[in-house]
Amino acid sequence: MLGMLLREGRLSSGLSQRQLAERLGTSQRYIVELEQGKPVKAVERLFAYLQETGITLHADIADEHG
Repeated sequence: MLGMLLREGRLSSGLSQRQLAERLGTSQRYIVELEQGKPVKAVERLFAYLQETGITLHADIADEHG
């Protein structure tokens, strides 16, 4: 699901995989892997991806133990 979200965000920001990779200083292959849902190798690159494409993530953290 995260991979699909990343792809949609990149497309909505008008960037190709190659353009995004160049902006992030990484390989196009890395972008492909992120969008396919492969494990993230570097959290910093994931955050850079999100920032560059304008994607925001929100997480709700609930205490299950009351």
